[in-house]
Amino acid sequence: MASAFRFPMTCMVLMTIIFSCQAQLCPDFYDNTCPDALTTIRTAIRRAVYRERRMAASLIRLHFHDCFVQGCDGSILLDDTASITGEKTAGGNNNSARGYEVIDDAKAQVESVCPGIVSCADILAVAARDASVAVGGPSWTVKLGRRDSTTASRTLANANLPSFTASLESLISQFRNKGLSERDMVALSGAHTIGQAQCLTFRNRIYSNGSDIDAGFATIRRRRCPADPNTGNGNLAPLDLVTPNSFDNNYFRNLLQRKGLLHSDQVLFSGGSTDSIVNEYSSSPSTFSSDFASAMVRMGDIEPLTGSQGQIRRLCRVVN
Repeated sequence: MASAFRFPMTCMVLMTIIFSCQAQLCPDFYDNTCPDALTTIRTAIRRAVYRERRMAASLIRLHFHDCFVQGCDGSILLDDTASITGEKTAGGNNNSARGYEVIDDAKAQVESVCPGIVSCADILAVAARDASVAVGGPSWTVKLGRRDSTTASRTLANANLPSFTASLESLISQFRNKGLSERDMVALSGAHTIGQAQCLTFRNRIYSNGSDIDAGFATIRRRRCPADPNTGNGNLAPLDLVTPNSFDNNYFRNLLQRKGLLHSDQVLFSGGSTDSIVNEYSSSPSTFSSDFASAMVRMGDIEPLTGSQGQIRRLCRVVN
């Protein structure tokens, strides 16, 4: 009698890996289907940040704002249509979220190499990592295999995106609802060591004459942000007073000196439960970098679409 057929062990291992990656995110998701994907994305992001260093902050923020609404599914990239009222015009994104064209370019480059394989949601996640590295920040291993949403929600964006006026308790609650700890929240807020904010987001703070803001710092910021709420709303100021174009821990040192630009920045060091974390990051840049990288990985795990869910969009702005 012939012996029973035995499936080769190497094939069994390979199939186990494939099925595992289909069920959950894994770093080598595109190793066989699009091996040049990560290199292609990295080249596009480096080029964009080289042209405009501020873009690094914008791309990290874009990934964050995507993950906090419906999970990390690329929904923030969808344009409004007759059937979709999307996230781009939500309060936390309208006229402030940017970098869409950079993601479009990266997607086009990847499509030219391996069409229909790499999701826009994954490109966002990889772009955030590559943007961090491009300005001297930490790197991390991005888990891949997200698929793209066919829906978006302005209502959910308005409800779920943290506000620049939020209290510490509100911020802790919003991050906890996404499975992120207080430490994750403080580490992720450290992305404000790069980038800029619009006058309308910090006007009330710099004209409050409150005890939680350094008077000299407020005076400096008033030069570009007039008190009149009808004037200069879009004027920009760096979130990090000292080294706004480099990823470092000066953001936390600013908070110790009551020089947080946004109310939601300064509440991290205001006599509450996160003061000790701010103190730790202000004195240890390596701890901050390591925690930031770990928090970005955890954030990238928020409610991804995998397997047969969603789709792989051909263009990031529209559903197939």
